[in-house]
Amino acid sequence: MKKLLIIIAAFAVSCGNKMDNSNQDVAMDEIEDSVVEQQETQKNMLLGDFTKEELQQAPFNSWFDSRYENFKPDTDEMATINENIRDYEIKVLIGTWCGDSKRELPKFLKILDEADYDYDNLQLVAVDRNKTTPSGIEQDLEVTRVPTIVFYKDGEEVNRFVEYSQGESIEEDIASIVSGKEYKNSYAE
Repeated sequence: MKKLLIIIAAFAVSCGNKMDNSNQDVAMDEIEDSVVEQQETQKNMLLGDFTKEELQQAPFNSWFDSRYENFKPDTDEMATINENIRDYEIKVLIGTWCGDSKRELPKFLKILDEADYDYDNLQLVAVDRNKTTPSGIEQDLEVTRVPTIVFYKDGEEVNRFVEYSQGESIEEDIASIVSGKEYKNSYAE
């Protein structure tokens, strides 16, 4: 009888371990699938600091290049931007997966290029779909929507462009910000 109980206990433990192992195998498969999916997604998404040159390479150039080339900023607004933009340091947070970012970032970089802006004063940061970054800069800047373009003068935040234009165009909004005019982004209180 004692021998029979030991055999049953061993069988029960063995089956339990085997079932646990298969559950672990399923869980491990799900984790591996998630990691592979995340790696595949990452190939199509920038994360953290990046450069304009990275946007000009596949797969990002499929949306960046044509929007950059086809954008013609308003000359009156550009005059104001040209006069004032050099006084500012700028941080831009975008998502390469985000339609609003894909619409506004090529225009914004074209504005900077036409204004001969010094890219040493520009930080470009890409967020993931949860709007997070490895550095956590989005928390420091309280970014909840992208694109967010933050303008600094003498180390202090002056204003920010968030998601879409308040005026007729992004260059109108940027001209208002850099010239010190009254400006409130879409989500300002």
